Amino acid sequence: MDNDVAVLGAGIVGVSTALHLQAKGRSVALVDRRGPGEETSYGNAGLIERASVVPYAFPRNALTVLRFALNQSADVRYHWRHLPRIAPWLFQYWRHSSPGRLAEATRDMLPLIELCVSEHMRMLQDADATHLARQNGWLEICRTPKDLAYSIKTAESLLKYRLSYDVLETQQLLELEPSVNASTFGAIHWRDPVTVSSPGAVTKAYAKLFLRRGGKFVHADARGLKQADGHWSLPSAAGNIRVKEVVVALGAWSTDVIEPLGYRIPLAVKRGYHMHFSPADGVSLRRPILSEYGGFVLSPMLDGVRLTTGIELAPRDSAPTPIQLDMAETIARRLFPLGKRVEQEAWMGVRPCLPDMKPVIGQAGRHSGLWFNFGHAHHGFTLGPVSGRLLAERMTGEMPFADPSPYRADRF
Repeated sequence: MDNDVAVLGAGIVGVSTALHLQAKGRSVALVDRRGPGEETSYGNAGLIERASVVPYAFPRNALTVLRFALNQSADVRYHWRHLPRIAPWLFQYWRHSSPGRLAEATRDMLPLIELCVSEHMRMLQDADATHLARQNGWLEICRTPKDLAYSIKTAESLLKYRLSYDVLETQQLLELEPSVNASTFGAIHWRDPVTVSSPGAVTKAYAKLFLRRGGKFVHADARGLKQADGHWSLPSAAGNIRVKEVVVALGAWSTDVIEPLGYRIPLAVKRGYHMHFSPADGVSLRRPILSEYGGFVLSPMLDGVRLTTGIELAPRDSAPTPIQLDMAETIARRLFPLGKRVEQEAWMGVRPCLPDMKPVIGQAGRHSGLWFNFGHAHHGFTLGPVSGRLLAERMTGEMPFADPSPYRADRF
C-alpha cells in the first residue's frame, strides 16, 4: 500500500491536512484507529472562532488564580494528584502568559485566525456541507452591569483586528434569543465567527470529500510507525502502509508517536465534557451563547442543545470525572430553559495544549519526511483547514501564506 504521504489522525486537523495535500497532487493515506471526527473534533462547541484573536492565557490576576486554586469553580477544575506532574508545564504556561509574550503569541496566531472562516467555508462548499453552517455569530452573555462594562472594554481593545460586534442591552438580547433568561443584563454579539450544528458531521463530510477525490482511509494504530531505508511504514489490517512522508496530526495522542522517536515537546491536555439536552417545550436557541462566569458554551446542535464545559486538568487517560458538567448545568439552567439530558453519560474529550499557546506546524527536525501538525488547544476545530493549508504549502515547496517560523517544532 504505497502512497506519497500518510496523515496520522483523522480529526479536523488531520482530515484538512490530507485534503490540502491531495489538492496539491500528493497521494495520501489517512490513518486512524477510529473513524474520522470521532475524538476531540466531535465534542467541541462548533465555533469557527474568528473573534478569539487573543489566545487563552493563564490568568495573571491573583484573585482569579486563588479562585481556581480552591478548585470549586465550574470553569476550571483539576485533579489534586495530577498537580505535581503538570506543575512545571503550568509554570511555563504562566510565563508565556505575561503581557509581552501574550502579545507576541497574538501576533503569531493572527494570520491563522484571520483565514479560519474563509478556509472552512471553501471546504464546506466543496464537501456539500454548507447546510451545517450558521453565519449568525455567537453571544457573550453578561450577568451584571460590571460584566457588561468589562466585556465592552475588551471588545473595544480588539477593534484593531477588524472584528464586528454589537453591544446588546437586555431587550435587544431577547429579540435575538427570546428564550434566554430576561434577568440577564446584556451581551456582546460577535458577528464574524461561523458556527456549525455538528462539528463531528463537518469533519466526516470533509473526510468523505477526501475519499471521493481518491484518498484512502486506513484503520491502524499509529504507534506502530517505523522508518527504514528512506521510507516510513505502518502495519494495518489492510496491509503495510509504506510512504515517503508522514504527518503526525494526532492531537493529544501525538506524544505517543513522537516520544519514541526522541522528540520531547511539552504537550499537555485540558480535558472537557459535553452533554446534549432537549430544549424545554416551546423554546429554541438560534446561536451559541457563552457564559464566562460558568465557563461553558450552550450550542444548538443536531442532537439537541450541547453544553460544553471549560477546563479540567487531569491525566489524559484517567477515568472521567464530570463534576464540572454538573456544576455548569446548574448555572446553565438559570440562563436558558434546558429540558432533559439526551445521553446517559457525559462525553469527554482532550484538548492538546502547548505552553506558548501556539501549535506545532512544520518539519520534525531530526527525521527526514516527518512533519507535525498538532497542539491547537481550544482552536483545533477553528484552525484545522488553515493549518492544514500552511503545512501542505511547506511540504510541497510552495510559498506559505504566513511566516511558519512561530510554529516550528524546535522552538522548545
